[in-house]
Amino acid sequence: SEMCIRDSSYLMKSLVKVFLTILLVTIACPLDMLAQQKAYTIVIDAGHGGHDAGACAFGRKEKDINLAVALLTRKYIEQAYPEIKVYMTRSTDVFVGLRQRANFANKKKADLFISIHTNSAPSPSASGTETYVLGLRRANDNLAVSKRENQVILLEKDYKETYEGFDPNSTESYIIFEFMQNVHLTASINVASEVQKSFVKLGRGNRSVRQGPFLVIRETAMPSILVELGFITNKAESDYLVSQSGREQLAKGIADGFSRYYKKYIRTTSPKTVSYTHLRAHETGRNLV
Repeated sequence: SEMCIRDSSYLMKSLVKVFLTILLVTIACPLDMLAQQKAYTIVIDAGHGGHDAGACAFGRKEKDINLAVALLTRKYIEQAYPEIKVYMTRSTDVFVGLRQRANFANKKKADLFISIHTNSAPSPSASGTETYVLGLRRANDNLAVSKRENQVILLEKDYKETYEGFDPNSTESYIIFEFMQNVHLTASINVASEVQKSFVKLGRGNRSVRQGPFLVIRETAMPSILVELGFITNKAESDYLVSQSGREQLAKGIADGFSRYYKKYIRTTSPKTVSYTHLRAHETGRNLV
């Protein structure tokens, strides 16, 4: 009988252990799954800012156009997809270095990086929108745009050390892009294509999806695009870029392009994009600076 009692006691302890283990696993699994779930995250980058005005024409500055459209783009994406987290590299008129912008996106573990810029050209007749992904095509116009956008690093302190000797004005410095394998190239092209489709629907001139060696998207560890909204040096296009209606249309175009990409490639294929932000306090820090 004593053996039976010992066996019963052992069995009871074993059952208790099993019960507790099951209970802990039941509690822990949802928490672990919750921790693994990641809200889809976008970083929107308004090009230039602060003492870096970007391209200028007709008394207008690129940095102001970029910021206005970037803020509206964030607004439209957040309205359409409350579950998506959207951050800005800047939401005011401040200077942010190119690598600092990219590092911010990497730190936020962004799923998509959208850099917004305004184009310029020596010819006042140049017009239209274009969207870039990382890469080097030997077309001189693509390289010229990249050089102009990359020159912003010259305004950064110790830029030679920060960018490891990269010279934005030297064609030779861009040769390294030939050897860089962008694992996110396909996804970047898909996003860029959808954004360009939106611009075409708006009746904007279509300069297509292009590849260019832009430093700001070279440093990002996620699908990345750089949008050129139009030419500030074209009077008619410049007027459109500074108008409220023009900015709203362009921002909606970017947001709609993203929406098609998101529905087609992300939301239907990746369960981990399900947001759990409703379970925690809403973040208010959306700016880099």
